Amino acid sequence: MQNDGLPRVREIIDALGLRLRLRAERHPTGARIVVQRPDVAGQPQATLDLHGAEVLWGFVMSARLAVPDLLPDERIFGTWSATLRLEVDPVSRIEIDTHQAGHPLSIPCTLWDRLFAELCLVLAHGRADPALMQRYALQ
Repeated sequence: MQNDGLPRVREIIDALGLRLRLRAERHPTGARIVVQRPDVAGQPQATLDLHGAEVLWGFVMSARLAVPDLLPDERIFGTWSATLRLEVDPVSRIEIDTHQAGHPLSIPCTLWDRLFAELCLVLAHGRADPALMQRYALQ
């Protein structure tokens, strides 16, 4: 059985009980990453490919450095398009608008550090070539 790190599901919980779930799995485009808020009514979510996850990864760090100031919106094009937006009032948060959902997915600043770290791992696993991993799989 091959284990290349995907599929992968992680749930991030802050001190206030706010939750963010990341699910990553192989996809013909490389990987599909679903970011979801299971603690919010309707469980809003955004789906990203590796490129989108990498843009979100950079946007999280940019937001950390920018607050309390704003950043320009960041647009993601590709398999799953989205717009990333930094909001600072009433609380700092990143909004992911996929233009398909009724409301954007909101990620409060208390979840950013752990999201950044988890995206580092997801991106590394997502970039791995599953064909090469077969040679190293435990038999």
